[in-house]
Amino acid sequence: METKDRILTHAAALFMRNGIKSVSMDDIAADLGMSKKTLYKTFTNKDEIVLAVMTSHLCQAQGECARVASSAADAVQEMLTISAWADQQFSNIHPSIFHDLRKYYPAAWTLFRAHKSGFILEQITRNLRRGIEEGLFRADLDVEVLARLNLAQIELAFDPELYPPAQFAPIRVNKVFDEHFLLGVATLKGHRLFNKYQHITEEE
Repeated sequence: METKDRILTHAAALFMRNGIKSVSMDDIAADLGMSKKTLYKTFTNKDEIVLAVMTSHLCQAQGECARVASSAADAVQEMLTISAWADQQFSNIHPSIFHDLRKYYPAAWTLFRAHKSGFILEQITRNLRRGIEEGLFRADLDVEVLARLNLAQIELAFDPELYPPAQFAPIRVNKVFDEHFLLGVATLKGHRLFNKYQHITEEE
């Protein structure tokens, strides 16, 4: 593995585990067993590392997300599969990640927001329209409003004032959000399919 890739891999793991702000260049060098001189030869400062980690992560996430979505048999399965995939991603993220990015790393935060308002919003919108076409989501949905509501929930799950991390794990909050959203847009046919995929038996 090239030096740059090694640095990004180790830095990403540290950021995910400890948050971004609390990890120093010294920490990254120590974790790599590398001198600070070598580290600074590759990256001028920590901001560059954060931006490079974000760029790499988003590129990988987009590929995985598209692959997961394309394998789903219908819109309900797609939303559930993407939700499960996202939960797995969120389970490894330190609760302060979004706060750190927003407050201290504007370039990386701008990149993330572009990813959200572009790729993720497009995926949500496409899924909602697919569900309507398949008769699994209500035909009267205001897709543009609901897609942005679903998008906003991503950061909301990590809001430390609304959901203190010591009391609410982001993965728990995100799961509740996703199920609530899906059942809110589903037709009776979609609701039954949701129960089938989740192995839920309900009284009619």
